Amino acid sequence: MAKQRPSELELQVLGVLWDRGPSTVRAVMEAMPDGKDRAYTTILSVMQGMERKGLVGHTPQGQAHVYHATASRDQVLAPMLRELVRNAFGGSPSRALQCLLGGSGLGVGELDEIRRVIDEAGREQAREQGGQP
Repeated sequence: MAKQRPSELELQVLGVLWDRGPSTVRAVMEAMPDGKDRAYTTILSVMQGMERKGLVGHTPQGQAHVYHATASRDQVLAPMLRELVRNAFGGSPSRALQCLLGGSGLGVGELDEIRRVIDEAGREQAREQGGQP
């Protein structure tokens, strides 16, 4: 995995690749989540830089290159989130979650998914500590 932290633009590119799978530069450019209009060459340059950093790789497909993320979302984001929680929230995940959820306008489905993830984490922790699942 890459040793350098991805920039915001690189994180957007990675997000597209994680969500959509291997993609051409044009496909990534059209799917960028911030909706900004960028030149093809801008996204190409960013992705080439990401390849030098070890964040993405590519395979030739005809005239185009198809890029893929070289690390999973968790491998890239978990260390960044742990650092953010440590530095900005005094190491308290609950304070970070309160900040994230405050005024976010989450739908019922998203709240249910968050509850499911929390419940699963509790069951996993109980299993690791030798308790009942």
